[in-house]
Amino acid sequence: MSKQLQGFIQTITEQQLNVFSIRILQKGHLLDHWDRDRDQRRVQHSISKSFTCMAVGLALEEGLLQMDSTLGDYFDYDHVPLSHHSLPSSRELKLSDLLRMSSGHDSPPLWADERASLIEKDWAKYYMSLPLDRIPGEQFTYSSGDTFMISAMLQAATGHTVKDYLTPRLFEPLGIHDVAWETSPLGVTLGCAGLWISNEELSRFGQFLLQEGLWKGTQLVPADWIRKATAQQIETTGSADWGEGYGYQFWMCSHGAYRADGAYGQLCIILPSREAVICINSEEENMQGIMNAVWDQILPLYSHQ
Repeated sequence: MSKQLQGFIQTITEQQLNVFSIRILQKGHLLDHWDRDRDQRRVQHSISKSFTCMAVGLALEEGLLQMDSTLGDYFDYDHVPLSHHSLPSSRELKLSDLLRMSSGHDSPPLWADERASLIEKDWAKYYMSLPLDRIPGEQFTYSSGDTFMISAMLQAATGHTVKDYLTPRLFEPLGIHDVAWETSPLGVTLGCAGLWISNEELSRFGQFLLQEGLWKGTQLVPADWIRKATAQQIETTGSADWGEGYGYQFWMCSHGAYRADGAYGQLCIILPSREAVICINSEEENMQGIMNAVWDQILPLYSHQ
């Protein structure tokens, strides 16, 4: 075990950060790893969003979706209200708005607690029943509901759930078999959450992203899509690593990195300039504390490779 990884473990121990597993790769090789107990499949929370983004890139390539596709193109619900102050209705929300989380809701729909208590089984219908609060496409507001609607839109466009659509195109080529991914009451892949994989499996996804969609000589997802998805598409107003901007279902990071992340400390950090991937699985609210430990303790490892 490297002294950098030892330093990381010491830091998370001293700060009582509940980290389960870490994988550190560079140039496709495993440099170091640590498991507190054993690496096992755990729910990845919002890292699921970044997988959904890969499905979108494939559907765009196949001509099944367009970036200016709207919810109204796929969902024809009665009584969708107009928004406040003559704003557009949710029918006019574009795929590009949803990918950047700029749908125009002040209070994002379909958070986990709301999903658990919602009587309406058709979550897409519920989402579209809510008025917008501002012009779409202009302001970032983190919204799992936006990603769920991406999943619902893709299912309407392709005839397959996001999970089933990705299985032969991404999961199986990456060697991620028998995937479990939670669904809505009507069988729509959550998209925004609910994917169960191990940290080692997540590290394969990270390496695939670093290689811009190329895996064992096959281009699984268009490189141009991954470059766009992992570049800043909209500004964010958070602090530290949450203020670096947002792409298409990916966060920008300091140190020229980007990441997929999930609530309670699932992290898939890509550092293109160092050809490096860092994947972490945790059950910890202080995600910035984990990332600070990465920057302080793990990042110096790469300068010596």
